[in-house]
Amino acid sequence: MHTPRTRRGHLPKLKSGSWRARIRRNGPHVGETFRRRRDAEARAPGMEPRIERREPAVTRKSRDVKRFRDLVALHRQDMAEVGMRIGRSKDFGLTALDERLGALEIADLDRERLIKYGKDRAKEGAGPVTIGMDFEYIKTVLSHAAAVHGVTLSTEPVDLARIALERLGLIGKGKERDRRPTQDELDRIITALDQNPRQSIPVGRIVRFAVATAMRQEEICRVEWRDFDPRTRMLLIRNRKDPRRKDGNDQRLSLRLDQRPATPCAGPAARLQLRKAAQGASVQDAARSAQAHQRRKAGAVRSSTKP
Repeated sequence: MHTPRTRRGHLPKLKSGSWRARIRRNGPHVGETFRRRRDAEARAPGMEPRIERREPAVTRKSRDVKRFRDLVALHRQDMAEVGMRIGRSKDFGLTALDERLGALEIADLDRERLIKYGKDRAKEGAGPVTIGMDFEYIKTVLSHAAAVHGVTLSTEPVDLARIALERLGLIGKGKERDRRPTQDELDRIITALDQNPRQSIPVGRIVRFAVATAMRQEEICRVEWRDFDPRTRMLLIRNRKDPRRKDGNDQRLSLRLDQRPATPCAGPAARLQLRKAAQGASVQDAARSAQAHQRRKAGAVRSSTKP
């Protein structure tokens, strides 16, 4: 049996001067702290039904959450509070979702509405991978609100909508790239960029460096002088992109032309591209040197295999 006091809620005054509304029923309990007693008294009656329905406690942050954009803002705020950096791709994705779905109330984000969103994105030209990432972000925001703040919602509509869009071919894996850009394509890209009168950044040399080292644009532009050791000619690449390790995935890359670079395109051709990029030579010259080296190497291999 519960006493009338436990039915109404226990309202103890804390040493700090605040008041705590606490409701307990057969073990489970919820509680929140308020600066004023009347706020705690007003809140207590709404806490008891949640215990009876065995729903998780709602945090103060999520009490007034009604629309999807509120959940997005809540997710961003929590990530910032614990020092977790949101990457550029996720930040762009969350912003786009906020603009497209933010005005919807949480209850309206059902299976049919999510399927319509996926079809609309496909009509705009978004590919299967891009739409799939959108649904990953939607589920992340919803599950975060439910797990961290006790918001009553279900991620099942997201899963069902994803299955439907996969059956329709609108969500899927990306096509594997089976070729690299030709030298002519690289030359045309660099020429167009270098001839831009408003372009002050040495994009041509950045492209050459990217071809030689297989570094991403963000990794190249994030490099600082303190990351380079002139004695060992080693370059520290901070927070290299990884599907799981978002922070702290630092790697060292050798810029010595007489050693094999620790990159996916490592080899003599990459070293020659790096040398030409450092000297400011044209990509065409670098390509000719690389091709000549490969021909010499191939001739040496054929000679060694003759009986």
